[in-house]
Amino acid sequence: MPRIEVVPSAEAAAIRGAQVLADLLRRGIHAHGNVTFAISGGSTPWGMFERLLNDTTVEWPSVYMFQVDERVAPDGDAERNWTKIKDLFIDNGPIVESQAYAMPVTATDLYAACGAYQQLIRSIRPSGRIDVVQLGLGEDGHTASLAPGDPVCDITDVDVATTSGPFNGHHRMTLTRGALNRSGTIVWQVLGSSKNMALRKLLDGDLSIPAGHLNHADAIVVADAAALGEY
Repeated sequence: MPRIEVVPSAEAAAIRGAQVLADLLRRGIHAHGNVTFAISGGSTPWGMFERLLNDTTVEWPSVYMFQVDERVAPDGDAERNWTKIKDLFIDNGPIVESQAYAMPVTATDLYAACGAYQQLIRSIRPSGRIDVVQLGLGEDGHTASLAPGDPVCDITDVDVATTSGPFNGHHRMTLTRGALNRSGTIVWQVLGSSKNMALRKLLDGDLSIPAGHLNHADAIVVADAAALGEY
């Protein structure tokens, strides 16, 4: 079972999540001289990210940032996670652009692009281990772009893959279960009463949802009280 921290509100979860991530990034830099950090998008984490990026105790030039997943869509598309990530982290934030890596979802050959992104991660960490991974949790139990029923959920022998079909309107590129289970620490942020059942299944390690297949040995869940419900 992952360690869970329950706070009263979404705002408190943004504050606490930022503190947890900053602490892990500092530890990674202390241990390795730099830290690899993979982030998700969606609607939940942006308040947490804004607070994280204001933390001047993190040596941001030592952070190498990757994506957890991305929609297959053109550069600059409002549906792309990278569009908002670039604005927040790079254009108006402290991340060094040469150390921030968008998933290559505009490539003609997405299979080859997945392999190239895996090699990019391994050029920084030959083991493929990402030190800190931030994840969200869908009402259906998906995480990253590991959608229920999609064969991508079962891939463990490569680090990056695409969904077999559209998920909520788009094909996706995603870190696989193999890559996520090799990571250092996973930080989940889970907000709102609509996530009650999915959070319960996550905490139980319920294999009926994709998120239940991820290792919990070194994982932290930051949840608001509404998400926890009566668990």
